Parts: sequence; C-alpha cells; structure tokens
Amino acid sequence: MISRIDLRGSLPGDPRSVLPRAELDVEAALDKVRPICEDVRHRGSQAVREHTKALDGVELESVRVPVRAVHQALAGLDAAVREALEESIRRARAVHRDQRRTDTTTRVVPGGTVTERWIPVGRVGLYVPGGRAVYPSSVVMNVVPAQEAGVGSLAVTSPAQKEFGGLPHPTILAACALLGVEEVYAAGGAQAIAMFAYGTDECPRADLVTGPGNVYVAAAKRLLKGVIGIDAEAGPTEIAILADDTADPVDVAADLISQAEHDVLAAAVLVTDSVRLADEVERELKAQVARTKHTERITEALAGRQSGIVLVDGIDDGLRVVDAYAAEHLEIHTADAPAVAARVRNAGAIFVGRFAPVSLGDYLAGSNHVLPTGGCACHSSGLSVQTFLRGVHVVEYDRDALAQATGRVVALAEAEDLPAHGAALKARFDWEIPS
Repeated sequence: MISRIDLRGSLPGDPRSVLPRAELDVEAALDKVRPICEDVRHRGSQAVREHTKALDGVELESVRVPVRAVHQALAGLDAAVREALEESIRRARAVHRDQRRTDTTTRVVPGGTVTERWIPVGRVGLYVPGGRAVYPSSVVMNVVPAQEAGVGSLAVTSPAQKEFGGLPHPTILAACALLGVEEVYAAGGAQAIAMFAYGTDECPRADLVTGPGNVYVAAAKRLLKGVIGIDAEAGPTEIAILADDTADPVDVAADLISQAEHDVLAAAVLVTDSVRLADEVERELKAQVARTKHTERITEALAGRQSGIVLVDGIDDGLRVVDAYAAEHLEIHTADAPAVAARVRNAGAIFVGRFAPVSLGDYLAGSNHVLPTGGCACHSSGLSVQTFLRGVHVVEYDRDALAQATGRVVALAEAEDLPAHGAALKARFDWEIPS
C-alpha cells in the first residue's frame, strides 16, 4: 500500500533527490490555461461563463452569485456545522488579529526619519476550491486574515456546482455569509483567476489573488503573476510525520490517511528511526483504509510515488530529512516533541505531539491551513495578515539632515557614474557641498 525508502547508513548530503514527491507539471498546464486567460481578458464574463459550461458542465446566466442566495444558504445551514464554523472563525480571528503590524518610525539621524507604514491591499480575490470535497474552512482561512489586515474590498469565488443550480456549494456560501462577505462568484479554474486579474463587467479587477486550487489554478497564477499579485502556487496537500519508537501507530496511520483523503495526488510521508513503528503503521494503514469512506482515493494516494515511509538512523537524521522535504504540514511524534519541533527549520506548519493533529489545523486550531507545498516551505510562508499588507517606507529629512548627507551621496553617486543623483542634492544648496 505504501512504499519504503531505507536511508539508514546512506543518507545523502542533500536528501531531496531521494524523497517522495508528487508530480505536478505546472509548465505543461500553462499551454492549456493561456488561451482561457486570454479569452477572459478580451471577452470578460461571457468567456468565464462559456469556459464554465465547457469545463464544469454548468450553464450560468450570471457569474455573480445573488446576495439572497448567500443568505439563504446560511438560513439552511445545519446548526452543528454553523456552530463549528463560528468557533473556527473566532479562533482564526484571535490568532490573525495578533498578526497585525504597527507602523515603526526610526530616527536615523537628527532631523531624519524613516517610517515603515503598513498599508492593506486595496482589493483581493479569494479562491475557494471545489471538486472532490467542499471547503468552507478555506473560506475562513482566506477571508479572516484579509479582514484583519484591513482589506477594503474582497470577493470570494468557488466553482459552480451543477447539483446546486450553478451556485457554489451552499456550505461555502453560508461561510461567506457568516463572515459578512456578499460578493461571491460561481467560477473556478483558470477562468476565475483571470477574472480577478483582468476584471470583467461583473467583477472588478483585484490587486491580489489567494487560495489553493488544482494544477490549472496554479498554472494560471504563474501565468498572471505580475498582472495580479499571488500568494503561492499551491499544489496537492502534504503531510510528513517525524516519529520515533514512542509514537502511537494508530495515531500516525490515521493522520497519514486524513491527508491522503484530499486527493489521489496527496502526499503522506512518515520519517522514522523505528522499524517496529513502520511495520505497525503499515498494518494500521491497511486496517483503517478499509474502513474509510474514500478507500479508493486514499489507497491511490498512499501507493503513489509522492507517499512513503522513510527509514533513518536517528532523530537527527530525521530532522535533516524533514527539513529537506519542507512539508506543508509536519507532525512531530517523538519523545520530547516540543524540543524536536523547535529544531525544525522548514515546514508550512508544525504540529507538536499526538494531541495536535493536522486535522485540527485544517479546521479549528486557529492557525491558517493555506500553506506552501512542493518544498516551497523552505522559502515561503502560509497565508497570514502579512500576505495582505504592503510595507511602504516614508522618508522625512529636514534641511540640516540632508545637508549632512549630501557629500556622501555625491561620493557614492559619482562612484556609480550617476552624477545627476548627486546634483539633485547639491541643487538644494546652491551647488555648495556642506562639510
């Protein structure tokens, strides 16, 4: 069901080349999304509707979801789901509110200051995937940090669903209503990203688009980056678990399965120095997968080249492996798990011990579940308030402070053969360079 990679006694200096990883050919997908994006650029909503019909089998009169449909979805929401979403929002808001930035003014010299001012993006498009599963949790994870950053205009888009009359899934609409979002669109895939990038007669263009999606969403983000800001090219979900002999194989297997449930390309990786644990986890996987709802999907994900059990000589080597892998989600199931977790450098989010599983982070931990995939956690962060803010430096110098700087600016400008730079300062002092 799941392969093994034995790195005991042979751990390479850079383990990345031998670790499991999903194949996600964004470059190949570019050829498919480019004409879609160009079509939306030139024909707007009509193009979005036509591609939605062709790709999703849904014929729309309007891409914009009526506001009444958003509120009707909330009225019809199951009470237990509503309570859970409200608590998810409360916890996410508490965490993201503490991420707010404050302006900082530095007195560089007497009379000279630089202030870093944090300004929210003017308008954002928030993408919520829809396909094998419904993700109201992704509405929370996108909307809450944008709201806490102070974004003035935000819109949510999610694929049109044939079974719901061309609207996004009603639970997604209900989550939007709980968050006070009334601007919602029934569009998915590359056409949705292009809609936000170029704007249409129904949807004003946005400055930034965020949220996970399939390979075509990732390709559209890559293609349109620069036309619109993007958060990341999110790929299939990943879980890596670093575990030793103290780990519970039932927990480990359950957590691997929980992420494999997302997609046949989902990655589930166990890194351990315990052969006994590896054997017991394999037995648990077979038993637990047989009892799950999505047995075929999970089996394919676990058997894929992106999943595996990696055997190492010890936790130090295990840390080298998980840092090289840079997982979207990393669980630590070891003795003194907090100390081991503190040594991790590369992960989208770290879940410490058996009572902090990834599933908690997916819904209710308060953390954000929109995280870097494909090894990008070595250089990128997950979605946060910071994603929706821009740091702008505000420079203020008085006459004396500029006078004291002029000689040095002139020297540096002439060293770079850009004398007009220095002349711009000298002009303020009748060409006299102050000492």
